[in-house]
Amino acid sequence: MPRKILVTGATGFVGARLVRRLVDDGHHVKAMVRASSSLQMLRDLPAERLEIVEGDVLMGHTVFRALAGCDRMFHVATLTKFWDPTPGLIEQTAARGTELVMEMAKKRRVSRVVFTSSVATLGVLPREGEMDETQELELSDPAEYVRGKHRAEQIALSAAAHDLEVVAVQPGSIFGPGDWKPTPGGRGVLEFIGWRAPLIDFPVLGGGINGVDVDDVVDGHVRAMERGRSGERYILGGENVTYEQLFNMLAEVTGLPSPGGRLSRGTAELVGKLLELRARLTGREPDFTSHEVRNFGDAYSWVTSKKAEDELGYTHRPLRRALGRAVQWYLANGYVKPADVARVRVDLRVRP
Repeated sequence: MPRKILVTGATGFVGARLVRRLVDDGHHVKAMVRASSSLQMLRDLPAERLEIVEGDVLMGHTVFRALAGCDRMFHVATLTKFWDPTPGLIEQTAARGTELVMEMAKKRRVSRVVFTSSVATLGVLPREGEMDETQELELSDPAEYVRGKHRAEQIALSAAAHDLEVVAVQPGSIFGPGDWKPTPGGRGVLEFIGWRAPLIDFPVLGGGINGVDVDDVVDGHVRAMERGRSGERYILGGENVTYEQLFNMLAEVTGLPSPGGRLSRGTAELVGKLLELRARLTGREPDFTSHEVRNFGDAYSWVTSKKAEDELGYTHRPLRRALGRAVQWYLANGYVKPADVARVRVDLRVRP
């Protein structure tokens, strides 16, 4: 049945793909965006099913206004990065923003909310293994992004115990088409494609991540809205891979050399500090931070999606295909320098 649904963070990587899916499914979508947001990922959608509303999750009255007429909401808005020139903004946007969004949803008597969390709220494992939804965050010094998402998840699930149906979804590291900012994972893909350091192979850390396609994550959101149990969280993962395996997949997809350099955790932390210093001087966001390395270097963010598979019918495509779709999108949309485009030979088997 067609519904009127609000999506916060509607211009982001996941948010824009989710808006597109909901519109394709026949729903009327209110896309909440900040006044300064680019609408490039929403421009070709039919106006009769998409309504753009300006708002900010840190301004509750704008969320209340945006929710007018809506009976469901996807709260996707967040700052998907590990560094910002404004101290505390990443955590505040995640935690305080979620608190205000849940308050406004209660006031508007919204029937159901799906909250976008992250597997980062589970922490990491020191060795290969799989975490599920029972895992609790045990990082001694979590980065601001992790702290913010963890607090936001607690706030959202607490609201589920007070007359509001809330389901939390926890995506892995997301890749695929439409990553226009791009996200930290996307910057890693682009860094690999553009690697030109003479005599130095592309360096990788020990440890690993869970990588998943953006449209599988979007499908998981839709399924969580339809079938998820209020107060529960569901991991929306893909494949567990080491960082070395991840970049070997990228080498296969692009025809570029496989990574050969191994970066020690100590060296990576030092590089992260230098990148942070450059960021403070120039405003350019660092590719990674020293705090990020301390949290995830030589550790495993490996998870299982069995609960989502059993309860929601969730599935995911191979990570190799997700990486191929990401590379194709970056090439088609001008994210790769012409000299590097000539070096890439995308494996046609990765096409959807």
